[in-house]
Amino acid sequence: MPSRWLSLVAAIWLQSISGTNTNFPAYSSHLKQVMSISQVQLSNLAFANDAGKLFGWLSGIAALYLPLWVVLLMGAFLGLLSYGLQYLFLSGQIPTAELSYPLIFFLTVLAGNSICWLNTVCYIVIIGCFPSRSRQVAVGISTSYQGLSANIFTDIVDVVAPARTSAASPQMPSPMAGRRANTYLLLNSILPAIVSAVTAPFVKNKIARCEGASGLFRVLFAITIATGIFGVISSLGTISTGISPVYDVVGMGLLLLAPLIIPLTATIKGSWLGRGESALVIMNEGDGQVQRKQLAAGGLAPAAHDQAVLESGYGDHSGNISTAREDVGVKLMLRRMDFWLYFFMYLLGATLGLVYVNNLGQITESRGSSRTSSLVSLSSAFSFFGRLLPSLLDYLFYRPACVVALMAPMTGSFFLLLNPSNLCLYISTAVIGVCTGAITSISVSLTTELFGKKNFGVNHNVLVANIPIGSFVFGYLAAVLYRREGNGDGKCIGMECYRNTFIIWGSLCFLGTNLALLLYARSRSFYSQRSTGQQQ
Repeated sequence: MPSRWLSLVAAIWLQSISGTNTNFPAYSSHLKQVMSISQVQLSNLAFANDAGKLFGWLSGIAALYLPLWVVLLMGAFLGLLSYGLQYLFLSGQIPTAELSYPLIFFLTVLAGNSICWLNTVCYIVIIGCFPSRSRQVAVGISTSYQGLSANIFTDIVDVVAPARTSAASPQMPSPMAGRRANTYLLLNSILPAIVSAVTAPFVKNKIARCEGASGLFRVLFAITIATGIFGVISSLGTISTGISPVYDVVGMGLLLLAPLIIPLTATIKGSWLGRGESALVIMNEGDGQVQRKQLAAGGLAPAAHDQAVLESGYGDHSGNISTAREDVGVKLMLRRMDFWLYFFMYLLGATLGLVYVNNLGQITESRGSSRTSSLVSLSSAFSFFGRLLPSLLDYLFYRPACVVALMAPMTGSFFLLLNPSNLCLYISTAVIGVCTGAITSISVSLTTELFGKKNFGVNHNVLVANIPIGSFVFGYLAAVLYRREGNGDGKCIGMECYRNTFIIWGSLCFLGTNLALLLYARSRSFYSQRSTGQQQ
């Protein structure tokens, strides 16, 4: 089977189980109860859940010197260790007397860092295996599956430890809540490790044949859309408790296997090409130069598809291709205004959305609802479609312009949360999920275009260091306001618990929208030049 398509399928599977940090709100309330900690301390753990990204650059450095499969297994081991120990503590396998807050904090940081290793491998694989024009499609498809992570985990948990509610007791009984929380931690530990071991042999970074790429992407896009629709339906089924979770798990499992159709199809097409059809081969991409040959059964054919080479970027007919302004290292990147606009735009956009999801457990509880898992699953499903959205918008708008278009409705969603209606809660959660997922997907290609792909592994992990910073600052602010409105026993029930928080978050998101607009204005000439080069 063509290795580039197997690598893409491997990235899809890895991304589908790499969103373990999004499960935090599903077990955070039980963690708070077992450890008898305050809301501020729980907020600090939510920060720790993202703080591992502060050290994500380590995975980028490792990818420069080690085989990608080694980097992948290192990340899987970190997750197995960190989540596994948390599971053993909370399930009573290790005496709770040894359970200390600093230890849980450290393990949570380690767990968050493990995700960086998996994501770095996936991004490098896609950047290395696909040219610029198809890269955003590949990125959008693969990262969209990360948006379904929480949905996948929730479906499995619903089978192993089904939630039971009643009209008389809307809150889940404590033993069942504990069992579900422990199941989430166990899955966070073993599932990424299993999938990483299975996919490690197929994780490669190289350029291979490009024959039939557009047709194969259309098929894969259809499979991805079907998977996302199924995820939304399963989320709504969970909310209404009308669909058995067993059907959800089986259906999702089959849909996750469906992308294997693509490498199988590519293999068949490759055998046809071997009997006489021509294929475009792209080789030795890395220093901005691309060598290309037009192959046929009888030897070299006329370069009828020479224009197709320009899909790798923009450039002239001498073969000079540029997909970025220039390749820059971390030190030079940090001295550029564009980086800081990009950094704070992401901080006040996607990061703010992630902070909202991290606090979704307490937000839902404060409104008197017990549907935290359902809302997390719903957010995950819509984040899935959000990560796909840039693949469509990429042909209509420049990427910084896409970010502007996404952050505007996100701003409105935070203010919509001031309405006490559960419908507004669902709508806002869905919109924030879509926008957060889309900005996350766009950022992979945007980092490559603004600062080059040579140092992408380190540069992008430096950018996403804003996630733990925002998680701490915004999460701590929300916790302080929550405690101020509380009744003194660590709990706060009522719309006032998060009213001021939503106002502040909405205002900050509006500021981020303006920063995105400024970045668009500064980079517009670059994208115009790139678009002109692709049309030549």
